[in-house]
Amino acid sequence: MEKDIIERYHRQIILNEFGVAGQKKLLQSSVLMIGAGGLGCPALLYLTAAGLGRIGIVDDGLIELSNLHRQILYGTQDIGKKKVDCAKSVLLQVNPGVEIDLFDERITSVNALDIIADYDIVIDGTDNFETRYMINDACAILEKPLIYGAVSKYEGQVAIFANGIHYRDIFPSPPRNGEIMNCSEAGVLNILPGIIGNFQANECIKLVTGIGEPLIGKLLTYNALNNQSYTIEIDSTELSSQLKPKSQEDFRKIDYGYLCSAPIASVEEINSDQLAALYMNDQVDIVDVREISEKPKITKYNHLRIPLSTLKDQVKLIQKDTVVFVCQSGKRSLFAAEQYKEIVEVQQKRVYSLKGGVSSLACPV
Repeated sequence: MEKDIIERYHRQIILNEFGVAGQKKLLQSSVLMIGAGGLGCPALLYLTAAGLGRIGIVDDGLIELSNLHRQILYGTQDIGKKKVDCAKSVLLQVNPGVEIDLFDERITSVNALDIIADYDIVIDGTDNFETRYMINDACAILEKPLIYGAVSKYEGQVAIFANGIHYRDIFPSPPRNGEIMNCSEAGVLNILPGIIGNFQANECIKLVTGIGEPLIGKLLTYNALNNQSYTIEIDSTELSSQLKPKSQEDFRKIDYGYLCSAPIASVEEINSDQLAALYMNDQVDIVDVREISEKPKITKYNHLRIPLSTLKDQVKLIQKDTVVFVCQSGKRSLFAAEQYKEIVEVQQKRVYSLKGGVSSLACPV
């Protein structure tokens, strides 16, 4: 091993369990990071510094101001630039000896198998169910270890899906459209993706080098507010086997966008101007279905605050013949409107969802 390599990685080479053998394994391995956001940035930074030989980065996004509080590879000067380009530039400054492949594209059921096949390990740094289920199924077919991570509010999760254990063994089928909030709706403490992303990097290093006890078939949950964590065992299920595609051909035929984010065609959406007109000219119940703690508050209109989780129990509070459901971004309100129409006789009612949610109302924080 060359002198400069030994000097760069000296602090981990001198670890008894790690040694020169562990460093060689890292230098000879490859990992694919799907998503260069809140989880991907810290994981990429530490895997690059650790000397992982080849890293692929998949992301078609541009850097936005709202990314910067948690996506630590980027700065204000990078707004509007491609994430993959900026990430590579920073990572090569950290360690020019690492080979970095860029995929400036969205991963889909069409290209996933071809991209993933060329790497030893896959890390999921995405934030939507469509991509999570698709990545899981691709890794299952190709028998590639998948390091999963997810964050929301103050809590994060990490797991390794391998050896016949898959994401579908915990969550067999995707939630209905709007049923579960993503980070843009629920929010996330900026340090949490850093913690969970580093957990993912740690699991990757353990998998490659053979040290420690990787979270294979285990789900670790961490709470940033009280530093409590717990780990549960994941068992393989017959249902998981039935739901995942049986072949590469079957995989490529699946429309994961429809499967995980099917639009609710039976609900009509209105914009903020249409809501204002309804409010002025009609008797209307505006129903905010966000959780009580969510901000900003709606001050522009009198309204009902009925969290989606309690809608069935409090549906009698909605009295008027015109109903507009509102949430943070317009996704949960679609689901709420559909649910309301299933519960109540609505032939004489007009039921809408506010497109763009509270964000479209320009409410003060």
